[in-house]
Amino acid sequence: MSLIFLGIALLFWRNEWIYNLPTPVPATYRAVDPGATIDLPANLKSGSKPLFLHFFNPDCPCSRFNMTYFKTLVKQYGGQVDFAIVVMNNADYTEKEVQEKYGLPIPVFFDSSIAARCGVYSTPQAVILDPARKLYYRGNYNRSRYCTDTKSNYAQLALEGLLQKKNDLRFDRFALTAYGCRLPNCKK
Repeated sequence: MSLIFLGIALLFWRNEWIYNLPTPVPATYRAVDPGATIDLPANLKSGSKPLFLHFFNPDCPCSRFNMTYFKTLVKQYGGQVDFAIVVMNNADYTEKEVQEKYGLPIPVFFDSSIAARCGVYSTPQAVILDPARKLYYRGNYNRSRYCTDTKSNYAQLALEGLLQKKNDLRFDRFALTAYGCRLPNCKK
């Protein structure tokens, strides 16, 4: 019986350890620097507000853990910022299903080329573009896998910085190093 419990404990430890490692950078990755203009598809261009893109995969555990936190950002900043979800694994989902399942009446896109345009190679990732569609922030939502570390709410800090017109924000390596599920298959 002790061996069974030890085996289960080792599986949980291994899983937690794997998700604490950075997502490997793909060999074909092309970095996109802050300040770069992002050429978005015509159906994603919006008005004069900043745009927050949520790169998401319903099959990725990290994305699912993150959804509650993302919803609080949409609720808090929805009047000042346009939000959209970019689903990176669309095999079994429609826009309406994603909206209804997560209670988010915001646009949902299934165009994986948007990830490459923004320099995203894992989920979940946040991309914040200023009204001129220049990259302001690309990175993690939070240092914690479950988005519970309020001291490291990187995406929220970036949103507030953009709205307050701060161009000198500095983030630690945990904000800018991808952690989560790999693209294109979104598997850890």
